Amino acid sequence: MLTRRQAMTGTLMSMAALTTARQAFANPSLAPVPSVMAHRGASALRPEHTLAAYARAIADGADYIEPDLVPTRDGVLIARHESNIAGTSDVAEHPEFASRRRTMTIDGKAETGWFTTDFTLAELKTLRARERLPTLRAHNTRYDGHFDIPTFEEVIDFVAAEAATRGRMIGLIPEIKNSTHFHQLGHTPEETFLHVIAAHDYTRYCPLEVQSFETANLRMLHGRVQAINPQARLMFLMGGRTETVPDTLGTARPATFGDFMTPDGLRGVRAYADVIGPSNDDIIPRDASGAWLAPTSLIDDAHAAGLLVHSYTFRPENHFLPAQLRNGEGDSARNVPGAIAEIRRHLDLGLDGFFTDDPAIGRMALGL
Repeated sequence: MLTRRQAMTGTLMSMAALTTARQAFANPSLAPVPSVMAHRGASALRPEHTLAAYARAIADGADYIEPDLVPTRDGVLIARHESNIAGTSDVAEHPEFASRRRTMTIDGKAETGWFTTDFTLAELKTLRARERLPTLRAHNTRYDGHFDIPTFEEVIDFVAAEAATRGRMIGLIPEIKNSTHFHQLGHTPEETFLHVIAAHDYTRYCPLEVQSFETANLRMLHGRVQAINPQARLMFLMGGRTETVPDTLGTARPATFGDFMTPDGLRGVRAYADVIGPSNDDIIPRDASGAWLAPTSLIDDAHAAGLLVHSYTFRPENHFLPAQLRNGEGDSARNVPGAIAEIRRHLDLGLDGFFTDDPAIGRMALGL
């Protein structure tokens, strides 16, 4: 049996080995160690926004789990990337719901399908999740029909149970989707969100970062989220530089995300957010062939404004990698060395955290 001194020595040696193995980056981030955020769970390995995807992400070492949140007709927040569930559920196979297929305009774009706001939670619970990218991720289609659509509260309870079982904190990084659109339909997702996180012990103290592509709801949530969870942060997600910020559509002064990516714009964001969430392409742009161009100054400019940078999304398939890192194994092939190299290139610019469809690869990129 090991003595206490021998056990302590072994622990210290293990910690030293871990520190030695950790990847060194050219431009350190503002975080002690950049965070690995599971994008919709480990969605490269299991259908997105299912408890199975979250479970795999946690097993693979994700620091944060991302549930995107949309409301049901009866106002319950569920984990789906968008209100239109045509591509991520088997709703089309339910004849009882055929008449609910329709076209709806969300943030200025017309979509046709089935929408969560036309279904009660009880009705949605009769559906099963499906793989969003069946051509690229055919291996995930074997899980089609296995899992239901979880509520935000179910995700919280699941993550809390995993954290207690594993003896480590697991953060939540929920996104409140399409706020202006849902308000126009009579929903108040932010109020529901605040009620839910206040009602659960785990969300009152776990690492918590709230995301939105809109500014009005971040301004409204600023301070109110922290009153429930003092360590919580708010993230302003950023679409492409020329895209219009959804809550400014149709106003006298519509704004693009590019307006907020300037030094002055970033200083303004700091008044109501702690983090920006740009796409990887706004950090290292690509040309028409998908090849990397020179990096922008966005990370440095954000840091100068006092903002962390958590970018999206690193995916392991050749299809998503910059041309310089693809191999010859085909569009849908997993390219782990290329995926690690892509993440490390961004970390060399000082990235503070990142969303990935494969958290295990994110850990490898960090040398952990």
